[in-house]
Amino acid sequence: MDWQNVVAVIVERYIPDPQVARTVLAEIKGDRRPLKPPRQDNRIAFRAIREVQPGAKLRHLYAQRWPAYREWYLRDGERARPTLDEASTALKTHMPELFPVWSRVVDAVGADELGARMLTMYDPPPLLSGCSQAALPGEPVLVRNYDYDVDLFDGVVTETQLTGRRVIGMSDQLWGLLDGVNETGLTVSFTFGGRRNIGRGFSIPLVIRYILESCKTVDEGIAVLRRIPLQAAYNVTLLDRRGRYATAWAAPGEPTEVTRRRATTNHQGGVAWPEHAQWTRSVERLNHLETLLEQSREGSTDLIDAMLESPMRTTRYDEGFGTLYTAVYRPGAGTVEYRWPGAVWRHSFETFREETFVVRTANGKATPAPA
Repeated sequence: MDWQNVVAVIVERYIPDPQVARTVLAEIKGDRRPLKPPRQDNRIAFRAIREVQPGAKLRHLYAQRWPAYREWYLRDGERARPTLDEASTALKTHMPELFPVWSRVVDAVGADELGARMLTMYDPPPLLSGCSQAALPGEPVLVRNYDYDVDLFDGVVTETQLTGRRVIGMSDQLWGLLDGVNETGLTVSFTFGGRRNIGRGFSIPLVIRYILESCKTVDEGIAVLRRIPLQAAYNVTLLDRRGRYATAWAAPGEPTEVTRRRATTNHQGGVAWPEHAQWTRSVERLNHLETLLEQSREGSTDLIDAMLESPMRTTRYDEGFGTLYTAVYRPGAGTVEYRWPGAVWRHSFETFREETFVVRTANGKATPAPA
């Protein structure tokens, strides 16, 4: 029995709600993109793009990605998604600073009514990734592994100034962020929280974007997470240039719990979804990460280096669960390093370069290439 069939049996057995079961199974199987043949070259081409306001570069990305995003957005049928009025009203209500930005994004890319709905990131199909992250002691450093399906990954690093504040981060859903840092010295990252419950709310990449656009401190970011509805459970770690940090456990319909945990993987305290935790090795990764933190010495790179090795780094790319990058954010310096075994790709507010960086997932090797 292959892994897809194993997952199907687990989902059917433990998730009684048919719609939720279909959503979870589609996300785990990676149905955001059309089914593809096995990857032949094992490569990911990352791109770095600087565009202060939405313009021609974002329009080009949208033209490339919209067919796949459209299929993903409609996978449960159009009636499963909110209307444009519902979605835009939710955005204006909960993230008013981003409402005019969304309007500019829609105009810049030439989105139709369906595209405009998707770009609100309100109640799309949920994002159920893997991932590990930790706020290191000593010099403020946030390190994270992004574990996901390579075929569902945009691979675009952006520097923007959408609301007047400079932000660098790894994009998702065209203008949301998987993780990032702003020029005031705040950095934020998320992992999936390992809970089955799905609710009506925003996709987490837009909330990460909103925090970096509107917040200067960890406390301000936590306040955002307490009031904005999320559609699934996520663990969000925030760190600022003075070393203040927090990890929030958020879930639909529940109060956000704020913790002083430096490390998190894919569960919130206890394991609520044993099958997912076992498949992603969430407990094993968290135990290992916490041990590394206990042994970490100030100024040491041992923990960062360990993120590039098993069990923190996973290479199950054919199963839709591989480490696509390790990010090392230093909010005090305003820098980020994307790492793979044997390669580092650096960006900062002082030296952000528009270029392409090619990663070979089979062996983790990465090589730069002209943009």
